[in-house]
Parts: sequence; C-alpha cells; structure tokens
Amino acid sequence: MRFVRNSKWENAIYAGVSALVMMLVLYFGWVALSEAPPLPESWIGWTVVFVIVQMAVAYIFGHRTQRRLDQLQLALKQAKAGNWKARLPGLGPDAFTGVYNEFNEMLSQLENRLKLLQQIGERDVMEEASSKEAAVLEERRRLARDLHDTVSQQLFALHMSASSLPKLLEKDEIHAHKVMEQLIAMSSSAQRQMRGLIAQLRPLELQGRTLAEALERWFPDYCRHNGLQGTLDIQLLGRLSEAKEHQLFLVIQEAMANVVKHSEASAVRLLLGETDRQVTLQIEDNGTGFQADQVREGAYGLSTMRERALKLGGDVEIVTKQGAGTRVRVWFPKFEEQNSGSEK
Repeated sequence: MRFVRNSKWENAIYAGVSALVMMLVLYFGWVALSEAPPLPESWIGWTVVFVIVQMAVAYIFGHRTQRRLDQLQLALKQAKAGNWKARLPGLGPDAFTGVYNEFNEMLSQLENRLKLLQQIGERDVMEEASSKEAAVLEERRRLARDLHDTVSQQLFALHMSASSLPKLLEKDEIHAHKVMEQLIAMSSSAQRQMRGLIAQLRPLELQGRTLAEALERWFPDYCRHNGLQGTLDIQLLGRLSEAKEHQLFLVIQEAMANVVKHSEASAVRLLLGETDRQVTLQIEDNGTGFQADQVREGAYGLSTMRERALKLGGDVEIVTKQGAGTRVRVWFPKFEEQNSGSEK
C-alpha cells in the first residue's frame, strides 16, 4: 500500500537517478574520447537542469497514474462496503481504459447476480412460509386436542371438586382438607401444562402489520418482560418486501433471545435503517461480552442469522469485547424495483 501511495515520488526519484547516471556516463565518455572536454562547472549546471526536468516529467506522469490507481481503489472499497452501483469514470485513449471497462462490467454482472440471488431468496422464503401453513394448522389442531385432553379436563375436575367442597367441610373436615390439597396439586399441574402449551406457540407478530409497527409493539413488551431497558430507533424510508420483513423479524427475535440468555445485559438498543443501497440492522447491548475468538458458527445463533441474511444477499457480523457488550450487525443490499416486464 505504501508503494502505491508514493509511486509518483518513486518514479521521480528513479528518473532523477537515471538522468544523473546518464549524464555522468556521457561526461566521462566525452572526457575519454575528446581532446576538448566540457568544463565541469557548465556540465554540472546542465546536469542539474536535466535531472530536474526528468524528475518533473516523471512526477507528472506518476501523479496521473496514481490518480487512476486511487480511483480504482476507491471503487473497490465502495463495492466492498456494499455499494454495487459504484462505477469508474470513462477514459479516452489511456492505458487504464481497458482495466476500467472490465471493472465496470464485472461490477455490473455482480450486481445483477446478487439481485437475482436476493429475488430467489425472497421467493424461497415465501414458498417456505406457504408450505408451512398446513403444518401450522395441523399444529393448532394438535394444541386444541391437548388442551381438551389435559387442561380442560383438569379444570372441569377442579370445578367439580371446588363445588362440593363447602358441603364436605360441614360433614368431614379432615377429608375436606385432603380434597383442598388435591385441588392445589391439580391447579399446579394445570398451570404447568398450560405454560408448556403456550411456550410452543409462536405468535405471528407481522400478520397484518409492517415491520416497524410490529417492532413498536413487540420490542418494548419483550424488553419489559425480560428486565431490559430498550431503545428502538427505526429509520426506514419505506416498507420493505414481505420476505425481507419476515427474515429481519426472525433475525431480531434470535438476536434478542441471545441477549437475554447470554449477555447479562441491563440495556439493549435496536437500530433499523436503510440507505439508497442497503438495509442495516444493528442490536447493541451493555452485557458482559466475550472474546472475539470465541465466536463459532453455531454459537449465539450466528449460523441461523447468517443463513437468513445470505438468502437476501447480505451477511452478519458480531463485534464484541470481554466486559464491553456485544453488537450484532446485519446488512443486505437494496436494489431498485423493476417493473414486471423487465423482470421477465
């Protein structure tokens, strides 16, 4: 990298040294072959002038080359940051013209392929959700049967025993106390079974709502129930596609569950925003954090979150430090919507 930054000066130095060597060779050759060699003072003056001119010319051409390299490096950095619309300017007859054109063509192809990958990922998400609809309905029927076979029958037994308890107290107080203990045990069992069934439910927070509306309702409740001080910052320019919102919401649920399970945090901040070229989600907590080298693909839900982001052409990164909290960043590119004709 240092060589690239100093190439114009290095070119000037090489040119100056070459010019100086050439003038010295010419001088000593003239002295050896001619009976009337030039005066050393005048030759030194001409040598200085020639060296300066050579260095100036080399610097100008080196500066021009350096500018081309800087443009190429800047475009590479922009592409790495997710700006797939970065393009190099057109050049006339120049040695870099072919390189610039190849780079622009390569970036255009990558943009089109990444856009296609995102569209395929969204389609897969929607098809997967559609295929699971029948399974969800069957699961609801199973839960209804379980409620009827367990909790409902226990509640009926509780009602019958509680109804007979007043008369039983009048006739046999000892037996009534045993019935009361049975009632307590039955109610505790029913409560445990009810909690187990509720834990199996996955509420559809996005049904009929935008992602922003769902987060404004879900995020404060989730933080309050888990003893967290939550800060929600949403800066979306418009509504995202259904597949993108679905994937983002699942990633948020996974990341927030990790905060509750692993971070021992008291505060969490969720930022969701977008620019003209990408959508970014960031979740920060003030928990204990962990060593960066401890991050494994299967740990902290990273593999699941990364899989969801990859379906949209993006990625996930975790930045953490022992005792300094954790930051989860999810991003994926944003492309301009096309009409149906162009998509076909």
